[in-house]
Amino acid sequence: MSLLVIGGHERMERDYLNMGKKKGYKTKVFTKMSSKVNNNIGNPDAIVILTSTVSHKLTRTIEGQAEKKNIPIIRHKSSSKSAFKECLGMVDECLGLCEVCEKKRKMLLELIMSILN
Repeated sequence: MSLLVIGGHERMERDYLNMGKKKGYKTKVFTKMSSKVNNNIGNPDAIVILTSTVSHKLTRTIEGQAEKKNIPIIRHKSSSKSAFKECLGMVDECLGLCEVCEKKRKMLLELIMSILN
């Protein structure tokens, strides 16, 4: 699973990467506009935009590319560690990876197995 983080503070880039890695995401962080972002964001499973620290131009660029590729976007006004942790929880929920979704998936699998047997 991959995650693209847009915005935030440069000094916290390592924290965003480590927190994403702990949750099992290959994470890429862009704190400001660059030609790499402008040309191609890749194919992440989700995008987190930390809106208080990102330019409007960068936001519009990312949103346009995400819309074309049907990539979910999670937005948060703050760029703190706790805010980013909330965003990771929302990404899990959005992608069906939260604990509730996992329980539902297991129950469904058990039901299917009982029907097949």
